[in-house]
Amino acid sequence: MPHPPLPAPDSYLPTHGDVRFAARHYGLTLDYRVATNHLVGTAVITAEALTDLNEIALDLYNLHVSRVRVGGRPVKYAQRGSRLIVRTSQQHGARFEIDVAYAGKPRPMPGAHGRAGWEELTDGVLVGSQPHGAPSWFPCNDRPSNKAPFAITVTTEAGYHVAAGGVLKERHTRSGRTTWTYAHDEPTATYLATVQIGQYAVRPVPAPVPVAIVAPAGLDVGAGSAFARQGEMVAAFISRFGPYPFATYTAVVTDDPLEIPLEAQALSSFGRNHAAPAWANERLVAHELAHQWFGNALTAADWRDIWLHEGFACYAEWLWSEAAGGQPASEHAADHYSRLALPPRGHTLTDPGLRAMFDDWVYKRGALTVHTLRQAVGDASFFAILRTWVAARSGGNVSTEAFLAHIEAYLGRPVPELRPWLFERDLPPLGQ
Repeated sequence: MPHPPLPAPDSYLPTHGDVRFAARHYGLTLDYRVATNHLVGTAVITAEALTDLNEIALDLYNLHVSRVRVGGRPVKYAQRGSRLIVRTSQQHGARFEIDVAYAGKPRPMPGAHGRAGWEELTDGVLVGSQPHGAPSWFPCNDRPSNKAPFAITVTTEAGYHVAAGGVLKERHTRSGRTTWTYAHDEPTATYLATVQIGQYAVRPVPAPVPVAIVAPAGLDVGAGSAFARQGEMVAAFISRFGPYPFATYTAVVTDDPLEIPLEAQALSSFGRNHAAPAWANERLVAHELAHQWFGNALTAADWRDIWLHEGFACYAEWLWSEAAGGQPASEHAADHYSRLALPPRGHTLTDPGLRAMFDDWVYKRGALTVHTLRQAVGDASFFAILRTWVAARSGGNVSTEAFLAHIEAYLGRPVPELRPWLFERDLPPLGQ
């Protein structure tokens, strides 16, 4: 019987990831020295062969590998640029375990949008890997179409707080160093795995699920800050999108200013500049939270469909504005439509191109596309579509075609008003 076809490499990052195998679990054990930015790591990857194999390629940047074992036995390997080539003979469908020991001074990985990944702060670490930075701190199959659970153990100096996506299972201190162990059982894209290290205090937030804000002790992230209504946001989005998809949610606020906040799975990171009370910051708090549903629970299988992340998260800002007693979404839509004044683009929303994938054009046109769906079907059907879309696909990968098919299956008919927004270059009239 012939093997099923392999998935295609990512359209925008074809040199990342290996479609010949799938990671099914990552176990990371990290020892980190803050003062010297030195990392010693072991990655144990449970993998499945998607075809007959004689080698696989893992993504790893600027870190030196000292040992690779497969199934407990040493194997030959070679580091070529940001790829770790591992020799292993496996038959299609076989499960096998890869054990990689590595070390070095991690730094962000360069790419078309700048550097991403493991980044030193003034006193600590921030990991924000979207879209290509995961190889800066662990060997991985770095493609968004391969999601897997994670277990992450980090040992660093006592006095530093370590936050990671998932549930804190254990913490103990010995000889002036503290070990933190997190488990994240839900499938996670590699770029959404994270570790945050700093001298932080933890502030629990009343919410329908366990929520905490992790920030420097002297920074105000309570009443009067942009995070004042974090718990209410969680409740509002649960009512609109369905159950929160993970066990916990953490907002980490670094002591350094950041240009933009960054989402990871079950965690978002912000700069101290984002805590100031202003709609410009509050909307970002809502935006990153919304990514837990759109982008994290549901992850585009290919980066060209990033509007399914950013368009929905941007629209969630407008939904929060409505819920909080501010401008309705229709006013935000009209305002941003007039401000876009788009000339014809070289690409469509469903394929904006690598260079433009994080442009405001994608975010706002994506949000206007979501608003067009709401106008076309009415609120009852619109929110039911969102809730059933998340419920049906949580933990998996999505595409524009799958979203359109879901809408049609739910309604029993297509919504033709969406097609110009998705597949034409020119900006359609608002309301059609």
